[in-house]
Amino acid sequence: MSEVAEQAYDIIQARRAGASASVAFVLGSGLGNMAEGVENPLSIPYADLPGFPALTVSGHDGQLTLGQQDGVDVAYMLGRSHYYEHGDPRAMETPLETLALLGVQIVVLTAAAGSVNADIYPGNLVLVTDHINFNGLNPLIGAGGDGGFISLVEAYDPRLQRRFKSATLSSGVNIREGVYMWFSGPSFETPAEIKVAKMLGADVIGMSVVPEVILARRLGLRASAIIVVSNFGAGFMGGNPSHSETRKNAAQGAIMLKRLIRGFLRIKESETQA
Repeated sequence: MSEVAEQAYDIIQARRAGASASVAFVLGSGLGNMAEGVENPLSIPYADLPGFPALTVSGHDGQLTLGQQDGVDVAYMLGRSHYYEHGDPRAMETPLETLALLGVQIVVLTAAAGSVNADIYPGNLVLVTDHINFNGLNPLIGAGGDGGFISLVEAYDPRLQRRFKSATLSSGVNIREGVYMWFSGPSFETPAEIKVAKMLGADVIGMSVVPEVILARRLGLRASAIIVVSNFGAGFMGGNPSHSETRKNAAQGAIMLKRLIRGFLRIKESETQA
C-alpha cells in the first residue's frame, strides 16, 4: 500500500480506534442518500483524508461514512473522482487502497449511466457483467514491474452477481444485466459513438467504474457494479443527455437501489453458492 493510503488509514483510526469494514460502496452522481440509515456512523470529509479526491462535480457529497448496516460493517464513499476531472485514471487508487487497509474485501461500484439498449430504460438498474474500455486508458500504466499484468476474467465477481440476483427476490426490485462501456467524458458521447458502442456490444455507457474495477482487482478486492440508468445515449431512442437529467433520474433510481443494497447485505454469501 502507498504511504499516503496509510496516512489516510491512520487518520480514520484516530477518529475511531478499530474502525473497519468488510463491504464498501462507491456512490455515483445523485446516489449519496444510499448511506442514510447506517448505524453508529463515522463520517469524514474527503478533504481530511490525504489522497482522497477533491470533487468538482455536483451530485457528489465528498465524504467517507463508516458504520453498520444490517449487521455488516460497511463503508460508503459518497462521490468519486473521474478521469475527466484531472486527466488521471488512477484518481481513485488511494481511496481503494485505504478501503483495503480497513479490511474491505468486497467493493460495489454504483453509477448513473446511459442506455444504448432498447430494452433498458431510464430508471432501470443494470448489473454489470463485463466492460469495454473504449478509451484505451488504464490506471495500471506506469505501475512498474509485473504489477500491471492482472487478469480481468470475471472482473465482476460471479458470486456477487448471484448474491445481487437473490437480493432482487427479497427486495422486490427488478434488475437487468449488461456490458458497460467507459468513455472519458466530460462531454457526452456523439450519436455516432453511441452507434459504435451498440455495434461493439455495450448495453450501458458512462464515465467511471472501469478504472475502479481494474484498481480493485489489482488490490485483490472482489468487485461488482450496479448502474442506475439515467438517460438514453445521444441520438438513441431520442436521447439528448444532460447532467441535470442524469442527476434527476439517478435520484429516482436511487430508491430502488437502496432497497437492493439492503437486500444484498441481508443475504449470506453461503446462501448463493452455485
